[in-house]
Amino acid sequence: MELRQLNYFIAVAEERHFGRAAKRLHMAQPPLSQQIRQLEEQLGVKLLDRTTRRVDLTAAGQELLDRGRKIVNEVETLKADVFQVGNGATGVLRVGFSGSATYGVMPKIVRHVKQALPGLSMTLQGEMLTPAMEAGLRDRTLDAAMLRPPVASSEIEYKVVAREKLVVALPSHSPLATGRPVAINELQEQPFITYPPESVMYRMVSELCRRGGFQPRIGQVAKETSTMLSFVAAGGGVAVVSEAVRSFQLEGVVYAPLEDSPDSELAVAWRREDRSTLLHNFVNLVMDVSEATSGTKGHA
Repeated sequence: MELRQLNYFIAVAEERHFGRAAKRLHMAQPPLSQQIRQLEEQLGVKLLDRTTRRVDLTAAGQELLDRGRKIVNEVETLKADVFQVGNGATGVLRVGFSGSATYGVMPKIVRHVKQALPGLSMTLQGEMLTPAMEAGLRDRTLDAAMLRPPVASSEIEYKVVAREKLVVALPSHSPLATGRPVAINELQEQPFITYPPESVMYRMVSELCRRGGFQPRIGQVAKETSTMLSFVAAGGGVAVVSEAVRSFQLEGVVYAPLEDSPDSELAVAWRREDRSTLLHNFVNLVMDVSEATSGTKGHA
């Protein structure tokens, strides 16, 4: 039994008339009658009781009609779903992102994905450092990542979505917590709360301190931005973070601009060889969000 024959049968069964069914199917009546006879022969049962005025269903015909409608609907749904997947409108993406992205671009991206790609489901893994996200992309446990360049692997392509200045997170009781910009050399005597040494941000802060003429005194190391800020609130030291983190308000923490701050880049990254339409729809959406909110133009 072919799907085409099933559609022919459903049309005849619903119209209860070969002529009307043939018109509905945009075909001549004799070939339609022939197809129904072939279907009955294949199944070995009589499906229709035919008279000169109407067509009635046998018990077997009623069963085929009921089950056949479900089959046809399921096939149509399957075709639509396959089309959606093939055109990158639905599916699952595993996305890693840095801790600071939690407070900046990620909420905007999630909101726009829900609006523009409602069939896309994201499995999110936050508070990741760039090396861990690079590894996740290479070993295919991640499909995309919001990370801070540079990246070490030639297998990974990226586009910059934001450029952020750095700020200093200070304990609220600190003499430096006046709201004015803070120069890096003013932090020389302060213990630093930092990301791990393998992180891009750690290397940036270390270089800033070197230019300021000192080696930072590390008071605490933490992978999670929220944990770093908790140590700052407890009076454990200061932390240099991206300005997006300012949206995270924690009692006991104040933020001050960092004088002569360099730009810290945030980028969307993926495996260079990945040609998934779903992935590239996601990347394009991220770039649209970036350009709409900041005017940033991406590059590889």
